[in-house]
Amino acid sequence: MQQVHVRKDAIGDAELVERELGELGEGAVRLAIESFSVTSNNVTYAVVGDGFGYWNFFPAPEGKGIVPMWGHARVIGSNHPDIAEGERVYGYLPMATHLDVMPGKVSASGFTDMAAHRQPMSPIYNQYSRLAADPEHDPAREGERMIFGPLFKTGFLIEYFMRSEEWFGSSQLILTSASSKTAMGLASVARHRSPQVKWIGLTSAGNVDFVKASGLYDQVLAYDEIGSIPTESSASVDFAGNAKLLGAIHAHLGDALKYSCLVGVTHIDERGGDASQLPGPTPTLFFAPDHAVALFKSVGPGEAGRQMAESWRAFLADAGDSVTIERHKGLAAARDVFVEMAGGTVDPAKGIVIEP
Repeated sequence: MQQVHVRKDAIGDAELVERELGELGEGAVRLAIESFSVTSNNVTYAVVGDGFGYWNFFPAPEGKGIVPMWGHARVIGSNHPDIAEGERVYGYLPMATHLDVMPGKVSASGFTDMAAHRQPMSPIYNQYSRLAADPEHDPAREGERMIFGPLFKTGFLIEYFMRSEEWFGSSQLILTSASSKTAMGLASVARHRSPQVKWIGLTSAGNVDFVKASGLYDQVLAYDEIGSIPTESSASVDFAGNAKLLGAIHAHLGDALKYSCLVGVTHIDERGGDASQLPGPTPTLFFAPDHAVALFKSVGPGEAGRQMAESWRAFLADAGDSVTIERHKGLAAARDVFVEMAGGTVDPAKGIVIEP
């Protein structure tokens, strides 16, 4: 099998390595990874990997890490009585060609990997959907699900959380990295569920036309136009992780900024700074798995799934065709695309799918 190992302290340094598959353990299932997407979300997993345990899902040699991906896989070996060879699953996968899992809590719709090293992390990441009985699965939209699905769900959860807090009394929401897929997911959900809030998307000058064309925002501004944001009650969601940019938003809005939410890191070279010293509210980190658990407890898994599916279909109608899907063969392509994306040089109008 092949894996991509990334240097934890320099994620732009990645190498393709070969390893023996070994014997399949008792009760275990072997997955051959068919496809996964590479997005800015995966860069975030690497940037904050130690702090949030993302490196712990798929162990690698000391100082190295295997970046998690979302994608599809096929069962090629099974020592579990309820999992058949040939069936396909969707879930959290390594940047690799194969993965052995230890299925538990098996149902018609899915299972959980009960491998001991994965249990300390959020259960959200350990669940695998069995595609034969997965209501979200559409064979014609597998690419979109990999590219947008996990990011869309984060956007859905942000909207649910902030709407539950009545948008902290805000009349407008400012989103940085407005071209990012998570921001687009949030904007789509909010257009349908919170139409009373004005949506302002901030992006780099080169992405302004792309973001405007999405039709998801009431106003689109380049980063150097922050001074033209109306100084009225606002909330911000920062997807960029750029300390200078976040500081400019806080400085411009001051006490008009009612809530400052931090999600992900897309500008990794410019993160840092002491956010606690900014004018206005102290920025608060949004960790999607915790909010997913809270949502399931609040409305139940069935209702949560129904709401997500409804918003997912609306998002596909809004923005599902906003990217051109590019498919690349081989795990070496995954390494190359990830390194390029870590450098911030991938066109937001492209969705990258790797077929190892």
